[in-house]
Amino acid sequence: MKRIFVILIIFTLHLLPFTSRACTNLIVSKGATADGSTFITYAADSHTRYGQLRYCPAADHPEGATLKLYNYGSLKFQIEIPQPAHTYQVVGFINEHQLAIGETTWGGREELAHGSGKGIDYGNLIYVTLQRARNCREAIKVMHELVSTYGYAEGGESFSIADPNEVWIYEIINKGDELGAVWVARRVPDGYICGHANQARITTFPWENGKKKDGSGKSISSKSIKNIFDKDVECVYSEDVAAFARKRGWYSGKDADFSFADTYNPLTFSGLRACEARVYAMFNRCADDMKRYETYAMGDKSAERLPLWVKPNRKLTVQDCMALMRDHFEGTPMDMTQDVGAGPFHCPYRWRPMDFEVDGQKYVHERAISTQQTGFSFVAQCRSWLPDKLGGIIWFGVDDTYSTVYCPVYCGVTQVPVCFEEGNGSMSRYSETAAFWLFNRVSNFCYLRYDSMIVDVRQVQQELETDFVRDETTHAKRWAQEDNERRLVGELNRFSNERAERMMRRWKELDELLLMKYIDGNIKTVENGRIKTTPTGVVTGIKQPPYPAWFYRQIVDDKGEVLKVK
Repeated sequence: MKRIFVILIIFTLHLLPFTSRACTNLIVSKGATADGSTFITYAADSHTRYGQLRYCPAADHPEGATLKLYNYGSLKFQIEIPQPAHTYQVVGFINEHQLAIGETTWGGREELAHGSGKGIDYGNLIYVTLQRARNCREAIKVMHELVSTYGYAEGGESFSIADPNEVWIYEIINKGDELGAVWVARRVPDGYICGHANQARITTFPWENGKKKDGSGKSISSKSIKNIFDKDVECVYSEDVAAFARKRGWYSGKDADFSFADTYNPLTFSGLRACEARVYAMFNRCADDMKRYETYAMGDKSAERLPLWVKPNRKLTVQDCMALMRDHFEGTPMDMTQDVGAGPFHCPYRWRPMDFEVDGQKYVHERAISTQQTGFSFVAQCRSWLPDKLGGIIWFGVDDTYSTVYCPVYCGVTQVPVCFEEGNGSMSRYSETAAFWLFNRVSNFCYLRYDSMIVDVRQVQQELETDFVRDETTHAKRWAQEDNERRLVGELNRFSNERAERMMRRWKELDELLLMKYIDGNIKTVENGRIKTTPTGVVTGIKQPPYPAWFYRQIVDDKGEVLKVK
């Protein structure tokens, strides 16, 4: 009897208009890290996205078994495809073989931006690929086979793909009424970092039998997908990636001059200021000579273009990657903490819409990496020197990246921590045991008096993450010697769940302390984690700091005659 498996991809992605374009990714190669890991990061940003961590166990499937896929947005039936004999365990966006995938959506040309509606959508493309591939090259082959066979239902998309040895950027767009998709994939050179944020980033690329060098000066081998497993191949593409564009009248030049990004996702002010600017922000914080690209990031298409990848000025750690996902353009002209929109307490957030008009002139609020509408984010870490179940970690956090805590969950766990578990609350159902709602309680309270309260938040955040990284490193060294897989998995479950439980306890304490310390506009003194009181229990040390001088000036300019003391 044919067996049908049903998957509702509810944890992934929404195709959004410019005013709320979602998601930011960083891609870090093995040679660019302090310990030889590879990393990808992902912030999943949507005002309707709930932060949770999906778990699907490995499984064997009988001949004739099929998988029904339901669109991640509408949850309507999308397509039914055959199951392979075996599928791999998946925890969120990483599988049991340390293969991790992230994404950002860019839509692309108007003719293709909304997708064909037929075939596999990109949320399912990620999830099904994780179930069927063991490394980056297998993932690219699986993705190609899936969209070639069943069609691609979506607009333009960039994927980050990582395994313990390699990291790739893969960009794809549908072909309208034609079956399949056009795409190009490039391996990030060892020692370099890459990034993408809702704008296609691969421009020209090496063609088979052509000569081209990567950012390090090394000659690149580029061939068709059938040669993907040749280790010297570092660029692959669909055979008609340029021919399709010529047929549609979008390109007429030579293959060697063909730019995927310029053809399928031409740059606009929005693409620069709301998207490329976030990649610039990441590069600017860890690579030299980035100032030269500031004008480009701020919206000037004629300025020098940001490169696809850069060499960082230091070897990056997992905590460096966490930090790079926490940015409001600090130290640049786009710094969201410094303009009047930040208010008297320097809050780096602006409620939507992002664009507005005054006296006929259009303006925009910045779209930073750290944003209030993040559902979840992660840093995926893959380590070649450890067994797969132990080597792969998804450092998972919910809500705003700036005020989240990245909690370690191993790719080999068989139990997702309760606070991240699917079904534990939703966007319309509060749960006191869900990390998403606890972290949103804290962050939304902080927005009221941000510059003071975020100091308390960051202190606890750093305390937890530092301890988690130290503990994980210590335990990994010991567990690497464990030859009993059942015992190892038990230890991984225990470690991940205990850290998540500790995070929840500590964050609840923080939530309560913030309420007591900052209630009604006061700032109370805290000593040893408790509100300071007299010996008889009366609260003491209450401060009521004034607004900044510039804010008082604005009040006077607006309503001084009414408020003037006479």
